[in-house]
Amino acid sequence: MSRTTVVGACPHDCPDTCSILTTVEDGKAIAVRGNPDHPFTRGRLCVKVNNYQDRVYSDKRVLYPMRRSGPKGSGQFTRITWDEALAEIAAKFKDIIATDGAQAILPYSYLGTQGIINGLNVGDPLFNKLGATVSERTFCDSGSCTAYMMTIGHTPGVDPEAFIHSKYIILWACNTLSTNSHHWPFIEQAKKNGAKLVVIDPVRTRTARLADWHIPIRPGTDGALAMAMMHIIIKEGLIDRDYIDAHTVGFAELAERVEQYTPEFASAETGIPLEDIYQLTREYASTPPAVIRIGVAVERHAGGGQTVRSIACLPALVGAWKHVGGGLLQLPIWAFPVNWGGLMRPDLQPEKMRVINSWQLGPALIGELPLDPPIRSLFVYNANPMSMVSQQGKLEAGLARDDLFTVVSEHFMTDTARYADILLPATTQLEQKDIMFSWGHLYLSYNNPAIEPLGEAVPNTELFRRVAGALGIDDPFFHRSDDEMIAQSMDWTSPVMEGIDLETLKDKGYLRLNMPAAGEWAPHRDGNFPTPTGKCEFKSTLAETGNFVAPLFRQGYNGDQSGEPVDPLPHYIAPNESPASAPALAGKYPLSLISPKSHAFLNSNYGNLPAQLAQAGEEQAVILHPSDADLRGITAGTPIRVFNDRGVFEAFATVSQDVMPGVVVAPAGYWQRSNRRGPTVHALTPPAFADLGRAPTFSDVLVEVAPT
Repeated sequence: MSRTTVVGACPHDCPDTCSILTTVEDGKAIAVRGNPDHPFTRGRLCVKVNNYQDRVYSDKRVLYPMRRSGPKGSGQFTRITWDEALAEIAAKFKDIIATDGAQAILPYSYLGTQGIINGLNVGDPLFNKLGATVSERTFCDSGSCTAYMMTIGHTPGVDPEAFIHSKYIILWACNTLSTNSHHWPFIEQAKKNGAKLVVIDPVRTRTARLADWHIPIRPGTDGALAMAMMHIIIKEGLIDRDYIDAHTVGFAELAERVEQYTPEFASAETGIPLEDIYQLTREYASTPPAVIRIGVAVERHAGGGQTVRSIACLPALVGAWKHVGGGLLQLPIWAFPVNWGGLMRPDLQPEKMRVINSWQLGPALIGELPLDPPIRSLFVYNANPMSMVSQQGKLEAGLARDDLFTVVSEHFMTDTARYADILLPATTQLEQKDIMFSWGHLYLSYNNPAIEPLGEAVPNTELFRRVAGALGIDDPFFHRSDDEMIAQSMDWTSPVMEGIDLETLKDKGYLRLNMPAAGEWAPHRDGNFPTPTGKCEFKSTLAETGNFVAPLFRQGYNGDQSGEPVDPLPHYIAPNESPASAPALAGKYPLSLISPKSHAFLNSNYGNLPAQLAQAGEEQAVILHPSDADLRGITAGTPIRVFNDRGVFEAFATVSQDVMPGVVVAPAGYWQRSNRRGPTVHALTPPAFADLGRAPTFSDVLVEVAPT
């Protein structure tokens, strides 16, 4: 018997990017555990991955290429060989290109794995080479990133480990214990050191229960609170005048703008008592070091971008950036010198290209978008849109088209995979090699494969090598080995990579970027913001010039694509759908629906696996406030319908004062087939985009709830 331990990294779209140790016995992975040596993740894994070997060895795994043998959506397939699958894909692609052009082919991917070489962009070079339609990916943080860069630039912000030095911590739309749990020990240490923890969230989450102060807020009104906080800070002289004069631009214009956003206005919009708005603002402004951690959810409504702009102005107003542990944390990913251009190869795109946003997949497939040529082939990898995209009825109708040739690369027979014509087996993280950035800490990670691929599964890198070969593409770029791709994935000459070499990284599994120690680093004590002016821009130069810089991961995107100029000063945009902003709609659908991340799922990952379903609940649950439940004759456990004009999904009621009156909560991640109750929560989400970055408005939804 031989036993080894292999160091790797969690593959998921999560800020923690945990270092993982896999115990391998006679070629089989028998256990995974957290790496106790990692300074940030510290030897613990979350409920999503602490039994990852069960995912790898699940008897539901897709392990061989298959061809559909029944009606689309039936899940009926027949095993074929890789040669047969590749030959069919190549023949279909060549026929489509010959008759309609390559733009009739649409790739679709997201962050089913977050690895740099196997993740979001692994297929981009091939589809760019073909001239296929570009799939614009703006699901997560695109509005936030656009706003963040308009204000303070692509800075990593506060080192997450520096939170131990903070004295006032605001977690804004961030359920740390469920979605960033390895950051919690640093927050907990700060609390032991005397820090006050404030959580701003419509829901009394696991994190909010452990806060010193939970401030419930109506969905989509966070921008009103941030603008009112600036109003109070300026009116009461709580500003740091020296910092403002030296390291910001546009203060006079900002001061004039925020005059209209009184605390009384914010209280009426947000539902937060007036005295609480004053207390929060005064404590934040007078308790250094003060730090704000914003979550992804803060952008998911009509004014999400301007909300982030407003929040990003706060630290400079009070001089929080001068202190270690003071400022703002969004995405430390900006510190990693990833060679995004080399990964995506936008230079291979034709002069005229077509862009379709992933959020509009359903309308694109059924012909509602003015597309010439129409989409004739869909190639899905690292994604399960049938569970996670809006307008599910339209998407289902599109996927069911007999004339749509759909290829899906997957681990399991997902809701989307059931509609594939060709279904291909993908490796899991234990079976593939990768290098990993993090959007929650400053450690670069390496994933060593622990076991040989099961069945005939292949990594995404190998998948696209094979497809390129089948299409007769002999350019050496498309046939690079994984090691060559990793070597080209980073700017190894960047100052932050000093002292990091690939062999040491492979051996240890992680290395911290060459940046100052957390206890020594106040990144913008002396300004030095990576903006056009080098300052925090209350008045955005990028907005004034229209020269937006596209956030990471996206191709074919410039600015907000609305055609309208963007106001260079932050302002408040009310939700599209709320009782206050849409009273007629609220007459039919009076409840605001939010669909936060599940504690046990990662988007739709694990929505089919027994251990995670046991943790989350076998069926979709929806949380209502007792007053809303009583009004509708609903008690705990009641089967219910949640509906609006866009769709309906079924669930079971949970009744709790953890949600605000007028708000219902349906954690996302369930599959249509796993919960056996039809569409998911996203059948109700609107197709509308937010104000910046074409971000979806997941949390800007009015619904009604009734017993079934």
